[in-house]
Amino acid sequence: LVELVESGGGSVQAGGSLRLSCAASGDTYSTNTMGWFRQVPGKEREGVASIFTGSGAADYADSVKGRFTISQDKAKNTMYLQMISLKPEDTAMYYCAAATLISITSDPLSPANYNYWGQGTQVTVSS
Repeated sequence: LVELVESGGGSVQAGGSLRLSCAASGDTYSTNTMGWFRQVPGKEREGVASIFTGSGAADYADSVKGRFTISQDKAKNTMYLQMISLKPEDTAMYYCAAATLISITSDPLSPANYNYWGQGTQVTVSS
């Protein structure tokens, strides 16, 4: 089992920045990919960014490219999402997730590929 705990959400004005953190514990050796997802009420959860924990290779949703950066600190078993130039449409509950054995041919931004989820942290961007 892998436990994930997010932190760092909050309320900011448009153009502002936030950094989300995701602390992982448990059987983290069993996972090869971690990701950030977001969801607003009434909509499906969408992938924001992902990182292959071995290589550090990252993927981003088109809507956040150039504004969000995913990173990891392996020594701390922590993943981060640095968000800049935030927009009101970035408002959502943000979830951290971990996956066991996502293959290179699978979509790392698809929630269906993830086994473990955090409880979420709210990000609110006001105009």
